[in-house]
Amino acid sequence: MPKMKTKSAAKKRFQVTGGGHLKRKHAYHGHILTKKSQKRKRNLVHSTLVEKADEKNVKKMLLM
Repeated sequence: MPKMKTKSAAKKRFQVTGGGHLKRKHAYHGHILTKKSQKRKRNLVHSTLVEKADEKNVKKMLLM
């Protein structure tokens, strides 16, 4: 049987932290930024952790 491949989209979007959690970036910071406030844009810059409910699915995509 061939090796299982990691989902390419997932490996580009998520990083595993030292404690085994998954780090992600915020959405809505790619384009159409003129109508968004400075505060909103600034808060979207920081990365955050994947929610507990989604963590199982993301780990499955990363073959963890």
